[in-house]
Amino acid sequence: MRNKSLKNRKIIITGASSGIGKEMAIIAASRGAVPILLARSLDKLQMIQRHIHHDYDIVPDIHSLDVSDSDAVRLVFNEMIEKHKDIDALINNAGFGVFDYFSEASPDDIKRMFEVNVIGLMVCTRMLVPYMLKRNRGHIINVASIAGKLATPKSTVYAASKHAVLGFTNGLRMELAKTNIHVTAVNPGPIRTNFFDIADPSGQYIANVSRYIVEPEQVAKRVVNVIGTNTREVNIPWTMNAGARLYQFFPRLVEKAAANLLNKK
Repeated sequence: MRNKSLKNRKIIITGASSGIGKEMAIIAASRGAVPILLARSLDKLQMIQRHIHHDYDIVPDIHSLDVSDSDAVRLVFNEMIEKHKDIDALINNAGFGVFDYFSEASPDDIKRMFEVNVIGLMVCTRMLVPYMLKRNRGHIINVASIAGKLATPKSTVYAASKHAVLGFTNGLRMELAKTNIHVTAVNPGPIRTNFFDIADPSGQYIANVSRYIVEPEQVAKRVVNVIGTNTREVNIPWTMNAGARLYQFFPRLVEKAAANLLNKK
Protein backbone atom coordinates (compact mmCIF):
# COMPACT_ATOMS: atom_id res chain seq x y z
CA MET A 1 0.00 0.00 0.00
CA ARG A 2 1.40 3.41 -0.93
CA ASN A 3 1.87 6.03 1.75
CA LYS A 4 -0.85 8.65 2.06
CA SER A 5 1.15 11.05 4.20
CA LEU A 6 4.74 11.68 5.16
CA LYS A 7 3.92 14.12 7.95
CA ASN A 8 6.94 14.73 10.18
CA ARG A 9 8.96 11.99 8.45
CA LYS A 10 12.63 12.93 8.30
CA ILE A 11 14.13 11.99 4.96
CA ILE A 12 17.77 12.38 3.94
CA ILE A 13 18.31 13.00 0.23
CA THR A 14 21.80 13.09 -1.28
CA GLY A 15 22.41 14.89 -4.57
CA ALA A 16 19.51 17.16 -3.62
CA SER A 17 20.57 20.39 -5.29
CA SER A 18 19.02 19.68 -8.71
CA GLY A 19 17.22 17.13 -10.88
CA ILE A 20 15.23 14.37 -9.22
CA GLY A 21 16.87 15.09 -5.84
CA LYS A 22 15.42 18.60 -5.81
CA GLU A 23 12.03 17.35 -7.02
CA MET A 24 11.92 14.61 -4.37
CA ALA A 25 12.63 17.20 -1.68
CA ILE A 26 9.78 19.42 -2.86
CA ILE A 27 7.27 16.58 -3.26
CA ALA A 28 8.18 15.05 0.12
CA ALA A 29 7.78 18.45 1.80
CA SER A 30 4.40 18.92 0.11
CA ARG A 31 3.31 15.76 1.92
CA GLY A 32 4.53 16.96 5.29
CA ALA A 33 8.01 15.43 5.43
CA VAL A 34 11.05 17.25 6.77
CA PRO A 35 13.73 16.89 4.08
CA ILE A 36 17.39 16.74 5.09
CA LEU A 37 19.26 17.78 1.98
CA LEU A 38 22.86 17.00 1.04
CA ALA A 39 24.82 18.19 -1.99
CA ARG A 40 28.09 19.88 -2.82
CA SER A 41 26.45 23.20 -3.76
CA LEU A 42 25.30 24.97 -0.60
CA ASP A 43 23.97 27.94 -2.60
CA LYS A 44 21.56 25.73 -4.52
CA LEU A 45 20.47 23.96 -1.34
CA GLN A 46 19.74 27.32 0.29
CA MET A 47 17.49 28.26 -2.65
CA ILE A 48 15.56 25.00 -2.30
CA GLN A 49 15.36 25.53 1.45
CA ARG A 50 13.81 28.98 0.96
CA HIS A 51 11.39 27.65 -1.66
CA ILE A 52 10.16 24.81 0.58
CA HIS A 53 9.90 27.09 3.61
CA HIS A 54 7.86 29.62 1.64
CA ASP A 55 5.51 27.10 0.05
CA TYR A 56 5.08 24.53 2.83
CA ASP A 57 6.20 26.25 6.04
CA ILE A 58 8.83 23.53 6.55
CA VAL A 59 12.51 24.34 6.95
CA PRO A 60 14.71 21.59 5.45
CA ASP A 61 18.03 20.89 7.12
CA ILE A 62 20.83 21.38 4.58
CA HIS A 63 24.47 20.32 4.51
CA SER A 64 27.21 20.79 1.94
CA LEU A 65 28.71 17.35 1.30
CA ASP A 66 30.70 15.52 -1.33
CA VAL A 67 29.70 11.89 -0.74
CA SER A 68 33.03 10.67 -2.13
CA ASP A 69 34.74 12.18 0.94
CA SER A 70 34.24 9.38 3.48
CA ASP A 71 35.56 11.41 6.42
CA ALA A 72 33.14 14.24 5.65
CA VAL A 73 30.28 11.73 5.29
CA ARG A 74 30.99 10.36 8.76
CA LEU A 75 31.08 13.84 10.30
CA VAL A 76 27.89 15.07 8.62
CA PHE A 77 25.90 11.90 9.27
CA ASN A 78 26.90 11.79 12.92
CA GLU A 79 25.79 15.42 13.21
CA MET A 80 22.43 14.67 11.54
CA ILE A 81 21.77 11.63 13.72
CA GLU A 82 22.56 13.61 16.86
CA LYS A 83 20.39 16.55 15.77
CA HIS A 84 17.34 14.76 14.43
CA LYS A 85 17.21 11.57 16.50
CA ASP A 86 14.47 10.05 14.31
CA ILE A 87 15.53 9.59 10.68
CA ASP A 88 13.01 7.62 8.67
CA ALA A 89 14.57 7.23 5.23
CA LEU A 90 17.75 7.70 3.24
CA ILE A 91 17.54 8.30 -0.50
CA ASN A 92 20.97 7.77 -2.06
CA ASN A 93 20.56 9.89 -5.16
CA ALA A 94 24.00 11.48 -5.65
CA GLY A 95 25.73 10.24 -8.78
CA PHE A 96 27.14 11.19 -12.16
CA GLY A 97 28.30 9.64 -15.40
CA VAL A 98 30.70 10.24 -18.26
CA PHE A 99 29.95 8.47 -21.54
CA ASP A 100 33.09 7.40 -23.42
CA TYR A 101 34.26 4.31 -25.20
CA PHE A 102 36.27 2.41 -22.60
CA SER A 103 39.41 2.58 -24.75
CA GLU A 104 39.19 6.37 -24.47
CA ALA A 105 37.95 6.66 -20.89
CA SER A 106 39.89 8.80 -18.45
CA PRO A 107 41.23 6.85 -15.44
CA ASP A 108 40.24 9.84 -13.29
CA ASP A 109 36.65 9.67 -14.56
CA ILE A 110 36.54 5.91 -13.92
CA LYS A 111 37.74 6.38 -10.35
CA ARG A 112 35.43 9.30 -9.68
CA MET A 113 32.33 7.45 -10.91
CA PHE A 114 32.97 4.59 -8.52
CA GLU A 115 33.89 6.91 -5.66
CA VAL A 116 30.58 8.80 -5.97
CA ASN A 117 28.14 6.25 -7.39
CA VAL A 118 29.26 3.24 -5.36
CA ILE A 119 31.61 3.94 -2.46
CA GLY A 120 29.86 7.18 -1.48
CA LEU A 121 26.47 5.48 -1.55
CA MET A 122 27.76 2.59 0.56
CA VAL A 123 29.40 4.82 3.16
CA CYS A 124 26.24 6.93 3.55
CA THR A 125 24.22 3.75 3.98
CA ARG A 126 26.75 2.29 6.42
CA MET A 127 26.35 5.34 8.63
CA LEU A 128 22.59 4.81 8.96
CA VAL A 129 22.03 1.05 8.96
CA PRO A 130 23.27 0.43 12.55
CA TYR A 131 21.09 3.35 13.71
CA MET A 132 18.06 1.93 11.88
CA LEU A 133 18.74 -1.54 13.28
CA LYS A 134 18.60 -0.17 16.82
CA ARG A 135 15.20 1.34 16.06
CA ASN A 136 14.17 -1.64 13.90
CA ARG A 137 12.66 0.60 11.25
CA GLY A 138 13.68 2.74 8.32
CA HIS A 139 13.99 2.77 4.55
CA ILE A 140 17.05 2.79 2.29
CA ILE A 141 16.34 3.86 -1.29
CA ASN A 142 19.23 3.59 -3.75
CA VAL A 143 18.98 5.32 -7.12
CA ALA A 144 20.65 2.96 -9.59
CA SER A 145 19.75 2.92 -13.30
CA ILE A 146 18.32 0.81 -16.07
CA ALA A 147 21.95 0.91 -17.26
CA GLY A 148 22.78 -1.30 -14.29
CA LYS A 149 20.63 -3.99 -15.91
CA LEU A 150 21.38 -3.31 -19.56
CA ALA A 151 24.80 -1.86 -20.38
CA THR A 152 25.33 -0.04 -23.67
CA PRO A 153 28.39 1.12 -25.59
CA LYS A 154 30.02 4.24 -24.14
CA SER A 155 28.21 3.76 -20.80
CA THR A 156 30.50 0.85 -19.90
CA VAL A 157 31.95 2.34 -16.71
CA TYR A 158 28.76 4.10 -15.66
CA ALA A 159 26.77 0.89 -16.18
CA ALA A 160 29.35 -1.05 -14.16
CA SER A 161 28.97 1.38 -11.25
CA LYS A 162 25.18 1.09 -11.33
CA HIS A 163 25.41 -2.70 -11.62
CA ALA A 164 27.42 -2.55 -8.39
CA VAL A 165 24.69 -0.42 -6.79
CA LEU A 166 22.06 -3.02 -7.73
CA GLY A 167 24.19 -5.87 -6.38
CA PHE A 168 24.74 -3.99 -3.13
CA THR A 169 21.04 -3.11 -2.82
CA ASN A 170 19.89 -6.68 -3.39
CA GLY A 171 22.39 -8.08 -0.90
CA LEU A 172 21.50 -5.49 1.74
CA ARG A 173 17.80 -6.23 1.28
CA MET A 174 18.42 -9.90 2.03
CA GLU A 175 20.57 -9.05 5.07
CA LEU A 176 17.74 -6.92 6.47
CA ALA A 177 14.87 -9.21 5.41
CA LYS A 178 13.97 -10.14 9.01
CA THR A 179 13.84 -6.54 10.16
CA ASN A 180 11.42 -3.66 9.59
CA ILE A 181 13.95 -1.86 7.38
CA HIS A 182 12.93 -1.65 3.73
CA VAL A 183 15.47 -1.53 0.88
CA THR A 184 14.46 -0.31 -2.57
CA ALA A 185 16.32 0.08 -5.87
CA VAL A 186 15.25 2.81 -8.28
CA ASN A 187 16.11 2.17 -11.93
CA PRO A 188 15.32 5.13 -14.17
CA GLY A 189 16.11 5.41 -17.82
CA PRO A 190 17.36 8.75 -19.22
CA ILE A 191 15.97 11.73 -17.29
CA ARG A 192 15.74 15.28 -18.56
CA THR A 193 18.24 16.80 -16.10
CA ASN A 194 21.68 18.42 -16.17
CA PHE A 195 23.19 14.92 -15.75
CA PHE A 196 23.82 14.89 -19.50
CA ASP A 197 25.70 18.20 -19.42
CA ILE A 198 28.63 16.10 -18.19
CA ALA A 199 27.70 12.65 -19.49
CA ASP A 200 26.89 13.74 -23.04
CA PRO A 201 28.01 17.32 -23.75
CA SER A 202 27.48 16.83 -27.51
CA GLY A 203 23.74 16.23 -27.01
CA GLN A 204 23.83 13.28 -29.43
CA TYR A 205 22.62 10.72 -26.92
CA ILE A 206 19.67 12.83 -25.79
CA ALA A 207 18.65 13.36 -29.40
CA ASN A 208 18.81 9.64 -30.16
CA VAL A 209 16.79 8.49 -27.14
CA SER A 210 14.34 11.39 -26.93
CA ARG A 211 11.34 9.05 -27.09
CA TYR A 212 12.44 7.33 -23.88
CA ILE A 213 13.30 10.40 -21.79
CA VAL A 214 11.29 10.90 -18.61
CA GLU A 215 10.79 14.11 -16.68
CA PRO A 216 12.43 14.45 -13.24
CA GLU A 217 9.04 15.08 -11.63
CA GLN A 218 7.78 11.69 -12.86
CA VAL A 219 10.68 9.82 -11.29
CA ALA A 220 10.61 11.86 -8.10
CA LYS A 221 6.91 11.24 -7.57
CA ARG A 222 7.33 7.49 -8.07
CA VAL A 223 10.14 7.42 -5.51
CA VAL A 224 8.32 9.51 -2.89
CA ASN A 225 5.24 7.30 -3.33
CA VAL A 226 7.12 4.23 -2.09
CA ILE A 227 8.73 5.76 1.01
CA GLY A 228 7.82 3.58 3.96
CA THR A 229 6.54 0.72 1.79
CA ASN A 230 8.06 -2.69 1.17
CA THR A 231 8.81 -2.04 -2.51
CA ARG A 232 11.66 -3.99 -4.10
CA GLU A 233 12.22 -1.88 -7.23
CA VAL A 234 10.96 1.17 -9.04
CA ASN A 235 11.58 0.94 -12.82
CA ILE A 236 10.80 3.80 -15.19
CA PRO A 237 9.94 3.94 -18.05
CA TRP A 238 8.37 0.50 -18.40
CA THR A 239 9.54 0.20 -22.02
CA MET A 240 13.22 0.30 -21.09
CA ASN A 241 12.65 -2.03 -18.15
CA ALA A 242 10.95 -4.48 -20.51
CA GLY A 243 14.04 -4.40 -22.70
CA ALA A 244 16.26 -5.03 -19.69
CA ARG A 245 14.13 -8.01 -18.67
CA LEU A 246 14.27 -9.43 -22.17
CA TYR A 247 18.04 -9.04 -22.11
CA GLN A 248 18.27 -11.16 -18.95
CA PHE A 249 16.68 -14.09 -20.77
CA PHE A 250 18.00 -13.58 -24.30
CA PRO A 251 21.23 -11.53 -24.05
CA ARG A 252 22.74 -12.65 -27.36
CA LEU A 253 19.50 -11.99 -29.23
CA VAL A 254 19.06 -8.52 -27.71
CA GLU A 255 22.68 -7.53 -28.35
CA LYS A 256 22.33 -8.56 -31.99
CA ALA A 257 18.82 -7.29 -32.68
CA ALA A 258 19.22 -3.98 -30.84
CA ALA A 259 22.82 -3.25 -31.82
CA ASN A 260 21.98 -0.02 -33.62
CA LEU A 261 19.77 1.27 -30.80
CA LEU A 262 22.28 0.38 -28.07
CA ASN A 263 25.10 2.09 -29.93
CA LYS A 264 23.55 5.54 -30.16
CA LYS A 265 25.53 7.39 -27.51
